[in-house]
Amino acid sequence: MTATVGIILHHRRAQAVEQAADLVAWLSGEGHDVRLPTEDASIAGLDQYGVSEDQFGAGLDVAVSLGGDGSILRAVELTSEHDIPLLGVNYGELGYLAAIEPADAQKSIEKFLSGDYEVETRMMLEATIAGEGGETVHHALNEIVLERTADHNTIRLLVRIDGDRFHTYPADGLIVATPTGSTAYALSARGPVVAATHRALLLTPVSPHMLFDRSLVLEPESNLSLEVQGHRPAALSVDGRKVGTLEDGDTVSCTASPRRVRLVIDEPRQFHAVLKSKFGLSDR
Repeated sequence: MTATVGIILHHRRAQAVEQAADLVAWLSGEGHDVRLPTEDASIAGLDQYGVSEDQFGAGLDVAVSLGGDGSILRAVELTSEHDIPLLGVNYGELGYLAAIEPADAQKSIEKFLSGDYEVETRMMLEATIAGEGGETVHHALNEIVLERTADHNTIRLLVRIDGDRFHTYPADGLIVATPTGSTAYALSARGPVVAATHRALLLTPVSPHMLFDRSLVLEPESNLSLEVQGHRPAALSVDGRKVGTLEDGDTVSCTASPRRVRLVIDEPRQFHAVLKSKFGLSDR
């Protein structure tokens, strides 16, 4: 059968750009429809396959990401609304999310198109930002971060859990992460490492100015509300993308998203084995 395949590429990885052109030629030659976001298509010299980002995800059978985990996060941003399987080809360093090696890309796509594949399902976060400008909603695979701006030092963030006041954190910031995001920014803030296919909300303070500096691991259905208190604003980012600045009284509320991410894999992966490989852990 013919399929509609989306390709997303790392703009500064020459090998990824070259492979994009090769994959487009092969897929088109097999009768499949192929599309790339307009900028990606231009970089790869494939302008005739370019579509706008808001049209990219609808109707895809699979999205192929050529890059690192950052490229996967961009693919999630473009496709999660449509529940599209993602096949990540690793041109990065750690490759937690992008599990396929470049040499295996065509074979992995062939297997997917023949129905011979498995997926890992990952939960996402839904964040609702409430301020003077009204409400906006964002979705994240890794984390939502509220942290100090470059112009200020410690900020104060009031945390409520399911509507109940928990504590006010004087800190550089707070991270609300998924298990997938536990090995991203939250890890550098000394948060726990959680198996990626687990479901939970992780609240981790960044450089807290208090004795209680532990992460919280909560039910995914919990509602975590973070409110900015005082005259120092806080910068909000979603999966590493800056989306705005919150002022005194503004809140961001986080819970499990109705969206999910389905990562195409060649074979089931043991989380501890992936962790050991990516961090270069060895038995002594």
